Amino acid sequence: MRAEAFELPEHLKEKLTKAKKLEWITILYLVTVVVIMYLVMGSSQAMKTAWLEDALSMVPAISFLMASRTYNKKPTQKFQYGFHRVFSIAFLTGSVALFGMGLFLLVDSAITLIKAEHATIGTMVLFGKQIWMGWIMIAALIYSSLPAMYLGYKKLPLAKKLHNKILYTDANAQKADYMTGFAAMVGILGLGMGWWWADASAALFISFSVLKDGYTNLKDAVEDLMDRKPLHIEDDKPDELVEKVENFIKSWSWVEDAKARFREEGQVYFGDVQVIVKSGTDVSKSIEIGLEKLHEFHWKIYDVTIMPVSYTHLRAHETVLDL
Repeated sequence: MRAEAFELPEHLKEKLTKAKKLEWITILYLVTVVVIMYLVMGSSQAMKTAWLEDALSMVPAISFLMASRTYNKKPTQKFQYGFHRVFSIAFLTGSVALFGMGLFLLVDSAITLIKAEHATIGTMVLFGKQIWMGWIMIAALIYSSLPAMYLGYKKLPLAKKLHNKILYTDANAQKADYMTGFAAMVGILGLGMGWWWADASAALFISFSVLKDGYTNLKDAVEDLMDRKPLHIEDDKPDELVEKVENFIKSWSWVEDAKARFREEGQVYFGDVQVIVKSGTDVSKSIEIGLEKLHEFHWKIYDVTIMPVSYTHLRAHETVLDL
């Protein structure tokens, strides 16, 4: 067990600082979006849905910033494994909020469509000219989409480097924010053409998108907390780092065979390695040196236990892991 406070490698500290800065920019930007969208949304169901989604999208950014203040604290008597899972908890919190809001928006939009409620978009006088409010709404949607897409693209590479799922989820959602804006624009233009159902249909499409993302993220968050094996942050493929660590250990002169298993604790991996030790080995000293080598091997490999076992035990353990 490691008792010292966690420190990211120097090249990643800079990435984390940049990610924090982008999240602060995101929050400030989204506050302006939420205010503008609220002022212009009128009775449009699509605008209301897009507004709620924009308000909800602040949750991942806030969660990331809060978790960033805690994750690297030194382990305590009460929390002996440290505070790394705070990122997993933040990921779960954001996923639950997203899923819940998606469900609410889906029901709300469906009811509006079933009741055949006819939303109307009025006009306003601006600089002495009468302007259809739909154009103002579309301008607000463009403002809510394009900067968000840019922020999402800037965060994605940082999330991958830091192996941070809450940041990756936030970045991916913002990168795809144009879909929400486009759907809402279609609904508003449909209303302008007299298609009363276009607005509620657009809201329904947006709510389906929110619900799908919420379900996917919630599933991943729960599986991570159930100690699922480490996966790539951008897909469901196993992280090759585990196999590399296992092969690295097998290359040690005093190890005859080995099997490793790891779980994700926020950004880092905790795990254990069962080894068959060659005869004549000073086990205690070899394990101590081996642990130092593993901690230097990759920054993600944070807390590892090396345990000498018999050949029979290792084979049984290997069979379970291969199921």
